[in-house]
Amino acid sequence: MSNARLLWSSMTVSAALMLSACSQPADETTEANTDTPAAETTGQTIRIATEGAYPPFNYTNADGSLSGFDVDVANALCEQMQANCEIVAQDWDGIIPGLLAQKYDAVIAGMSITAERQEKVDFSEPYFANTMVWLSNTDGSFDPMAIQNVTLGGQRSTTPGAYLQDNYEGKDGNTVQLYDNYDNAYLDLKSGRSDAVLAEKVSAKSWLADNKEGFGIVGDEIDNNDNIAIAVRKGDGLKAEFDKALSEIRSNGELARLEQQNFGQ
Repeated sequence: MSNARLLWSSMTVSAALMLSACSQPADETTEANTDTPAAETTGQTIRIATEGAYPPFNYTNADGSLSGFDVDVANALCEQMQANCEIVAQDWDGIIPGLLAQKYDAVIAGMSITAERQEKVDFSEPYFANTMVWLSNTDGSFDPMAIQNVTLGGQRSTTPGAYLQDNYEGKDGNTVQLYDNYDNAYLDLKSGRSDAVLAEKVSAKSWLADNKEGFGIVGDEIDNNDNIAIAVRKGDGLKAEFDKALSEIRSNGELARLEQQNFGQ
């Protein structure tokens, strides 16, 4: 699908309502349905898409099942709404087009609120706030205060990817290489084909847990008001239902518990 310090507190996320963030999936050209009536979720089945390739937010297990913070949040919200959850995997570039084509009813996939996305979909209140960090070799070869003549990696259609393109592409001898997912960006970093990767802090920390030798977070976090929320079609009454359920799981401590469970902080 960030920065200077992860806002783990659910209260902080609540205070950051409706701020913009991240990037935009490609080919989001399908027109949204604006005539959808208000939702009545009790007993209904809600189809929710997630990427399944963005740990610890969402990932695919060996048996094909989906797990992660987004999946846990989706299940908690559906329980709160007394609705049935059907969670499906969808590649990132096609995730908003799939929503607009009514393949599913909502997207819970670590998706940031951006002005460009808001032209196509409605967002719930944020359920998480993100920051970006530089991930690189710890031998001192990469200096985030003097970025020149280096290759920088990131994921397409994400806040860090857009930040790289806006600030470094073709400037000071730098090259920006964007990938379909962070796994491939990290592989090129590990193999030496890139000098640093700019990623959301939780993604970087998840990768570092299994790749501690020689790599680390370098420099300060970058806080760019990256707020993650649920996407629904324009005018869909599910937005109000999700907002209400989010408020309830934030108030009863469930959202904070899920953050602790998935992020360990």
